[in-house]
Amino acid sequence: MIGIDIEDIHRFEGKDKDSDKEFLAKIFTQAEVDYSFSNKNYASHLTARFCAKEAVIKALCGIGITGIFMKQVEIYHDENSCPQVKFIGLDIAHKIYISLSHEKDKAIAVAMIEKDSPKKD
Repeated sequence: MIGIDIEDIHRFEGKDKDSDKEFLAKIFTQAEVDYSFSNKNYASHLTARFCAKEAVIKALCGIGITGIFMKQVEIYHDENSCPQVKFIGLDIAHKIYISLSHEKDKAIAVAMIEKDSPKKD
């Protein structure tokens, strides 16, 4: 199953890590906020993570897993700088592959899950 999402980066431009903390906390984990704001183009990173969360939720919905909130999906980079998905407070037993991209004014993410391929730890 595949999920995809694309968004305008301007959606998160002008956000401030401190004064918009309550808004950001509704969507992102603290680790995602810290990572995004550690980059000069923080809005691109926030938007890409937003897209990835949406794509993951869409892919899971395609295999019958629903009712997931954005805060329960965390996007991070592994030791090889590859984007990964971590679930918070959920027991999702499937490996999900994600790809993120952003350019001047758009960010996009794709998530892919194979229904019968459980996650390997």
